Amino acid sequence: MEFSELASRRRMVRSFDGTPVPSDQLRHWCEVALWAPTAGNSAGVRFIVIEADRVAEYFAVATDADWRASARRAEGLMRAGAVVLAVSLPSAYTERYGEADKASSGLSDESAWPVPYWHTDAAMATMQLLLAVEEASWSACFWGNFRNEADIVKLAGLSGEWRLFGSVLIGRADEQDPRSASLTRATLSRSERVLGLP
Repeated sequence: MEFSELASRRRMVRSFDGTPVPSDQLRHWCEVALWAPTAGNSAGVRFIVIEADRVAEYFAVATDADWRASARRAEGLMRAGAVVLAVSLPSAYTERYGEADKASSGLSDESAWPVPYWHTDAAMATMQLLLAVEEASWSACFWGNFRNEADIVKLAGLSGEWRLFGSVLIGRADEQDPRSASLTRATLSRSERVLGLP
């Protein structure tokens, strides 16, 4: 498949049919996705794989009873066949940029980073994961880190130093996904968003 076709057909799918994602396939996608760039070869991003038999446990930690009872997409999302947590370790970056070949950058302190590359690297790897899933004709959606970060990091067995970038829900689409209201917003075309210097 041409990359342009792969990129243009990728969509966030928020309703799954409950089909478990095979463990070896899931891990392969994650390993491929981690070929994404990493600042200073810091390698501070990890993917935590949550297989089908623990997806309900993930949702019990990541959400609350009110959301599970009332959100219009809750039922479809909770039928995901796997979840992958994208997490990063800020100290991997500050330590790397404190090493001799990077020390002149002044980035050995977390507050000195104008753009926190632990999030940037996590985003790049997550995008590659979404594309790998699409290429294999599975479906996925990205669920941002909006609440319960500490509890989700604890579920993953990590210390509080780790940051959750977000979760990728993966499975087979059931075609019952309510259309997003965001799709009706008027926006600039893709060509209008590619600019040159003034």
